[in-house]
Amino acid sequence: MPKVFQKGAYRFFFVSSDGDEPYHIHVREGKRIAKFWVSPVRLQKNIGFTPNQLRQIEKLIKEHKEQIKEAWDEYFSS
Repeated sequence: MPKVFQKGAYRFFFVSSDGDEPYHIHVREGKRIAKFWVSPVRLQKNIGFTPNQLRQIEKLIKEHKEQIKEAWDEYFSS
């Protein structure tokens, strides 16, 4: 699971088998995990994050959107 970036306790990463899906990012903090589509940014799946945490995560994804897309293209085009 390639890490794209980390912000505090939130680890943002890809899952190697997801290359056939539209680009997205997973985020984990402890046992909590979520998946967000990136364009447009929207929640796809959530296990354990509170609504406030999801808003914070969504903001971080928007701030790093270009970095996520570049990392996705680089990782899944190889």
